Amino acid sequence: MCGIVAYIGDKDACPILMKGLQRLEYRGYDSAGIAMLNNDLHVFKIAGKVKSLETFIQGKETHGNIGIGHTRWATHGEPNNENAHPHLSENKNIALIHNGIIENYDVLKMELKKRGHTFNSDTDTEVLVHLIEDILRNENISLDEAVRLALNKVVGAYAIVVLAKSEPDMLIAARKGSPLVIGLGEGEYFLASDATPIVEYTRNVIYMNDENMAIIKRDSFSLKTIENKVQTPYIQELEMNLEALEKGGFEHFMLKEIHEQPNSVRDTFRGRLNLEKGEIRLGGIQDYINKLSHIKRVVITACGTSWHAALIGEYLIEELARIPVEVEYGSEFRYRNPVIYEDDLLIAISQSGETADTLAAIELAKQKIPAVFGICNVVGSTIARVTNAGIYTHAGPEIGVASTKAFTSQLVVLNLLALQWAKIKGTITNTRFHEYIQEFSTIPDKIKEVLKSQDKIKELAEIFKNRKNFLYLGRGLNFPVALEGALKLKEISYIHAEGYPAAEMKHGPIALIDKNMPVVVIATNKTIYDKVLSNIQEVKARKGIIIAIVNKGDKVISEVSDYVIEIPETEEIFSPMISVIPLQLLAYHMAVLRGCNVDQPRNLAKSVTVE
Repeated sequence: MCGIVAYIGDKDACPILMKGLQRLEYRGYDSAGIAMLNNDLHVFKIAGKVKSLETFIQGKETHGNIGIGHTRWATHGEPNNENAHPHLSENKNIALIHNGIIENYDVLKMELKKRGHTFNSDTDTEVLVHLIEDILRNENISLDEAVRLALNKVVGAYAIVVLAKSEPDMLIAARKGSPLVIGLGEGEYFLASDATPIVEYTRNVIYMNDENMAIIKRDSFSLKTIENKVQTPYIQELEMNLEALEKGGFEHFMLKEIHEQPNSVRDTFRGRLNLEKGEIRLGGIQDYINKLSHIKRVVITACGTSWHAALIGEYLIEELARIPVEVEYGSEFRYRNPVIYEDDLLIAISQSGETADTLAAIELAKQKIPAVFGICNVVGSTIARVTNAGIYTHAGPEIGVASTKAFTSQLVVLNLLALQWAKIKGTITNTRFHEYIQEFSTIPDKIKEVLKSQDKIKELAEIFKNRKNFLYLGRGLNFPVALEGALKLKEISYIHAEGYPAAEMKHGPIALIDKNMPVVVIATNKTIYDKVLSNIQEVKARKGIIIAIVNKGDKVISEVSDYVIEIPETEEIFSPMISVIPLQLLAYHMAVLRGCNVDQPRNLAKSVTVE
């Protein structure tokens, strides 16, 4: 959600900024802009894609060794040229880019208007840059001190970078609630919302902490809090590879990431699943592992696709470790008064590690319980830093907005956690544990086998690409898979779809079924096979069209279904990692055939860092 990139050094900044904005396109946005400083402050911004900005700046004065760039996802004010970033102070001396929301912007705006300020946009961001100018105008202080004082007056979330004509060799950055990373080069510095624009230039980065400011000059930088306390920077080495940010011959990032899942699943359990020793070792929570036996309840909080993974985690932990689990939307958990006990464990799941509602849920839980774990994909992300312990998923960069490999990697972690916990508690036998981990090691190859069905799934997409509605049904562990399949179809093909527990169909959705309604049924559950078959018969009796996901060799459900996609059989606890693959491919090919922007679906952002 929104993207920031900035540069100061001895290189021409504009190409670095433009390439950085391209790398940040996956986050979702509706306008783009840059500001360059070269004797004067030059601002270029436009509604639309980065390509439109590239065309717009051709032939214009874009030279300079210092600059800032931004992709905006609209919150305050519609997507247009005026609301695009960067925003200027009234005297045109200061340019500012901003991710997040200034919640008290309206009050500040009224006060500034009374003092003679006029505004050119509908954004909360313009209010902040005017506030910085107003403080400078009325007090004899430095620019960084004016920024610091302004930030103490605002309420909300922000990641900002400030550039000013009066300070031609300085960038000022700050964050609270929205991510910001500093890249350290030789005589140059980079700033970005995440590491994707930086990895090409340096491996050394600093992930800024909340309420921290950075004053960056060409030959030095310093960190302090907005309360003016000096901070010692913690420099980390990036593990990201540049190749992971390219499409690698695939038409879209989403398709590439679907096909990467055999590797991302293997990478996530590599070093954690030891077949020779017959053990699971989760290093990120190893210090806490023995305490898990005393946990009375688990609360898992997440949003979007991660919430669907959390629902599967509920089944896994309850089935294997026999611990009660509650799954909460981060956005709901934070705004009620949840009952939390000291012997609860909260697990927060987020691909980016920056999801605003999930972070707020963590902060709420930390006030009441000592054990808060994180599961995320991005090293150095906020969730990784604010939780007591955690587990990285090792899915690699996920550029497509619609999550695919991050979801299956989250399922790997949840399976590992549930199995290890069950072994510690003695709720499964050693024999069963060894059977599980042996089968677990085969999942990457079974996903690879499903991917070979792509042509058949593409044929199905051709048949159903113009349908208006879909229903997805599943039972047990496959109910969250049905939810995830429906979400994928909605978010990238713009076809209305709903996921339901198959037995709940009779409690309402069955009224929608007719000869025009495709119903996707995930029918791999061996324990309730007959029940799923009955649900399919109910759909068929009303002339609904059945697309069934079945285990290889299935005869009964295959015969009563209109279309069948076979997947390799596995232990039921691992089936979601396989059964979701054809649903991802179906959504992808439907979207492509409908001419949709698969990697950047409308109105969506990869990482939701504001409420």
